Amino acid sequence: MHFLFVIDPLPALKAWKDSSVAIMRSLAAHGHDFSFATMGDLYILEGRVQVSATAMRLRADADWKSHDWWTQDAAPRECALADFDAVLMRKDPPFDMEYVYATHLFDYAASQGARVFNAGAAIRNHPEKLAITEFAQYTAPTLVSRDMARLRAFQARHGDVIVKPLDGMGGSGIFRLRPDEPNLGSILEALTGMGERTIMAQRYIPEIRDGDKRILIIDGEPVPFALARIPLQGETRGNLAAGGRGRAQPLSDRDLELARAVGRRLAGRGLLLIGLDVIGDYITEINVTSPTCFVEITEQTGFDVAGRFVEALVRIVSGRPAGRAAVDRP
Repeated sequence: MHFLFVIDPLPALKAWKDSSVAIMRSLAAHGHDFSFATMGDLYILEGRVQVSATAMRLRADADWKSHDWWTQDAAPRECALADFDAVLMRKDPPFDMEYVYATHLFDYAASQGARVFNAGAAIRNHPEKLAITEFAQYTAPTLVSRDMARLRAFQARHGDVIVKPLDGMGGSGIFRLRPDEPNLGSILEALTGMGERTIMAQRYIPEIRDGDKRILIIDGEPVPFALARIPLQGETRGNLAAGGRGRAQPLSDRDLELARAVGRRLAGRGLLLIGLDVIGDYITEINVTSPTCFVEITEQTGFDVAGRFVEALVRIVSGRPAGRAAVDRP
């Protein structure tokens, strides 16, 4: 089979820990091919019905932990997305309008026979911060608003809260507001753009000291290990990008309960891969764009996360003939 990855530019990927690279290597180990494109390579040309991309076939080199971990296997080609056995959308946020346009292109491609994971509509309809509102029974008290008075009232009621933008990633823009926060007004004004931008406020969960757990759900089933991202001393964010330390650990009974509830509810919506973020007993985010932590979990536990993902992916797409791109070898 032949798979197309829509991701960030290759030199930007940290191959030694990148989940997309881990998936590519697992595909190669199972005898499959893969190609690469960025969102900017997607297009629809007038007179040509199909959504297409300028795609480059890759080969993962043996020294995959180096900066030059890949080799171009053939000259870039113009390919319809439907010609691949599946398209994997692995572009990192920010989830801006260009990202939204890409999800629409994926929808059009799907109507032409392309298999896209995660599906365009599914990504668009499950914004990573807001998606938790579908599971209110499993979340801490939460407010989504841009109204300053409402945000102030929420903070006064709960005393210790976290506020964050709806489009952030890697812990960017997250603030903890304690009861005596002297800069409350300034922080809310900055995050909301003086009341013009909607944000999220959540009651602070003190169990963050034990880690912000990333639980991976593949085809509705949770991976049996989570990566607990432990904050630095004095820090309220466990994100690895914010300096957090990753510690793999088995899922607790509560973790399994949350993951299975989300997996069952979202099964069949075009979300092959979900990254569930859990602090203590509460879901804080449902990540569907490009969930990570494959490598950290695998290295610390021996559980082959990328292999599990590839197994599920191939199982889903193997029910149809291989696409033309899969057999058109140089």
